[in-house]
Order: sequence, then C-alpha cells, then structure tokens
Amino acid sequence: MRSSRERIVEAAAALLTAGGREAVSTRAVSAAANVQAPTIYRLFGDKQGLLDAVASHGFETYLRSKTALERTDDPVEDLRRGWDLHVGFGLENPAYYALIYGEPRAGVESPAAREASIILANQVRRIAEAGRLRVSEERAAHLIHSAGAGITFELIGLPPERRDPELSRLARESVIAAVTTEKPAGAGGVASSAVTLRAALPGLDVLSPGEKSLLAEWLDRMTR
Repeated sequence: MRSSRERIVEAAAALLTAGGREAVSTRAVSAAANVQAPTIYRLFGDKQGLLDAVASHGFETYLRSKTALERTDDPVEDLRRGWDLHVGFGLENPAYYALIYGEPRAGVESPAAREASIILANQVRRIAEAGRLRVSEERAAHLIHSAGAGITFELIGLPPERRDPELSRLARESVIAAVTTEKPAGAGGVASSAVTLRAALPGLDVLSPGEKSLLAEWLDRMTR
C-alpha cells in the first residue's frame, strides 16, 4: 500500500504534468491525494517543500540514467552524452524541467538540481584530471549548465515541428570548445596546467592542509 507521502507526490506530479506549476495548489493536491491539507504541511513543511519533492520524483529517472552512463576513456565524450541526456529530459518533461530550473532562487538549489550539479562537477573534474580543461572547474561547470539550460528552454518554447536538433549540437560543441583543449595540458600553456594541478591537489598527501590551501589560492589565481 502506498504511503500518504507517495500519494501526495504522485498526485502533485499528475497535476504538474497536466496544468503546470500553478495547478499544484495545496487544495488541489489534498483533493487528488485524498488527504487533509495539514498532512501536506506535516510531511513537506510548506508548498516549496512539496514542489522540491515533486521535482526529485520527476528527475529520478533522468538522474538514474545519467549516473548509470558507463564511463569511457574520453571524459569530454562522456560530457557530450551527459549534455544530450539533459536536453532530452527537458524536451520530454517540460513541466518538470521548468519546475526545477525555471524559477532560480539565489543561493538555493532543489535536491534534484543539486544532485545534477554534483554529477556535472564530477564530469568536469575528470576532464581537468585528464589535462584537458582550459578554464577553472567552477567556471566550466557554470558555463556548461547555463548553456545547456538555455538551449533546452529555447527548444521547449518552440513548436515540435520547428525544433532544430542541430541547435543543441552546435551549442554543445561551442561550449566544449570554450572550456576544453584537444591535447592534455603541457601544450596548453600555464593556465591549463594550473587547472590540471588544481584538480589533483586533494590527493597530494605530501602537502599539509595549510600548504594545500596556499597552493590552491595560487592556482585559482593563475586560472583566472
């Protein structure tokens, strides 16, 4: 038997898919899940807590497919596959995508968006460790995410018959060209080498915590 939490999340998800964010009112969810409004507040705290739970529910399949992607020896190619999964999820699930990314709150991420950010950060870290990142990891992750979200919303806003699949590929390749190099650091200059060393810094046990902190500051300055 489904728990009250499961019934509420599934009811809210159905309302979201049918009518968008505005359709997910406490009254509508209560009626659809056959529970009292206080139950929603007890389980989720407030409406935003409920929406975050719905976002995680909808994002679960996407996150499962993204984390299940088998790694290859080419982290840049893995990033391409991750980008395509991200855009594909948005086009197939526009209501969920808008819920997660459509109303950004300064300094606040939903649990689903936070988990996706961690996956992206790990992908970028692998590129840095391979010596193929030309900017800092943080800058690369921000650029990749913002470009991916932008092109996804652009495609969502177009009628299906007007969607050009080349737009996503062109945006993806432009971003990859901006943040990665074809060859490992060494031929890529000082900044690229600094990015690679910065990625390896946590594992340098020959340095004390204070030395790591100082070196990290220097390397971050060099990548900027």
